[in-house]
Amino acid sequence: MERVRLRSAAAALTSLMAFTATSLVAGPAVADATAGPCALPRTSAHHSLGLDTWNGSYTRPDATLDAVMIFLSFPDSAPLSTPDELVGDHFPATSDFFRRASYGRSQLRVHPLGAWLQMPESSTAYGIQRDWDPGRRGTYLHDAVTAADQMVDFSVYDIVYLVADPDAPGVDSDATKVVNFDRPMKADGTDIKRVVTVFERHPPDRNVLAHETGHVFDLPDLYHRPMDGKGDWDTYVGDWDVMGSQFGLAPDLFGWHKWKLGWLGGDEVRCITGGGHGGKLVTLEPLAAAPVRGTSLGTRLVVVRTGESTALAIEARGATGNDQDTCTEGILLYRVQAEAGSGGGPIEVIDTHPESDACWDESVYPALADAPLRVGETYTMPGEPGGRIQVEVVDRARTGAWTIKIATA
Repeated sequence: MERVRLRSAAAALTSLMAFTATSLVAGPAVADATAGPCALPRTSAHHSLGLDTWNGSYTRPDATLDAVMIFLSFPDSAPLSTPDELVGDHFPATSDFFRRASYGRSQLRVHPLGAWLQMPESSTAYGIQRDWDPGRRGTYLHDAVTAADQMVDFSVYDIVYLVADPDAPGVDSDATKVVNFDRPMKADGTDIKRVVTVFERHPPDRNVLAHETGHVFDLPDLYHRPMDGKGDWDTYVGDWDVMGSQFGLAPDLFGWHKWKLGWLGGDEVRCITGGGHGGKLVTLEPLAAAPVRGTSLGTRLVVVRTGESTALAIEARGATGNDQDTCTEGILLYRVQAEAGSGGGPIEVIDTHPESDACWDESVYPALADAPLRVGETYTMPGEPGGRIQVEVVDRARTGAWTIKIATA
């Protein structure tokens, strides 16, 4: 079958509306067999954390995924790094992150081009920056896919990474992001719905590509961006998820994210409905802990529905796996809002120790670094729409599992 070349689509690309990961891309609903009474409904919010259905416009990482990495140079700068060095900046670290986060249920394989492809314009001509002019960004994407057209069969890849020469004078590392297309580009008989534009320094920020790849999987930004760009960005979730901060000490994906992506389900997610006399005891395995071979994951997430589109999520966080550098351990509580979009606080960690902080010399937001409950502590949720919720940490076993009691009224 003759390949469908990109040039026919590329000619119109500059007029094609491209927009960043903070904008809405509609998609078909796909029923989720793991949904239950605690699964919030997916809403029209961008990257909604409702998970009763899956947005079919996004790649779901429940199998082996293949990514192409394309390296772009510019006529105004000779690259100081090799493609192999830049691959090493991000892989195997990014693949390892998702392998651990998914308990081995998702594999990300990268296929890098071995040479630089030169863009037709100087790096400064594209006006690369965080809040990029759509016209200039469209020109950049047009030129990038045209440069790659002769060497890349896009039909065999799930993810496209466009990596710019980090030392070119016009490259701004703050511009790294996912670009979604209002209308997919057609290339090699397949739709390209989004690309990851990488402008990172060498070496790059830690976990930056794990964060951006999370957007490819329909995960939202969990940071709070101040209106004037000044102030603290990490007030919503602190260190506790890579979608909040790529620098976090405990960057493993929240259990809610893992449920959404299909990595948790069934007995691994416990839905608490009804009060129950004296509360319900639940044993939680640390979220980031790898399962013992031949055994089940055990319960990793507890959910209490608090409203039509809200829930309380409870999980155990410990120093293992992607969370091995955490400075505190315990039972983490957070609110989930399915109607809040990316960057609008769809998840907010509950600070169970509001009068103190921790890890001030390491944490991205010390006020939330000591958010988890410890053994012997109890926290009562104030003013929840679904009623009063009390969480007590009863015990921690030598194996690392935590026993908690949840009472609702």
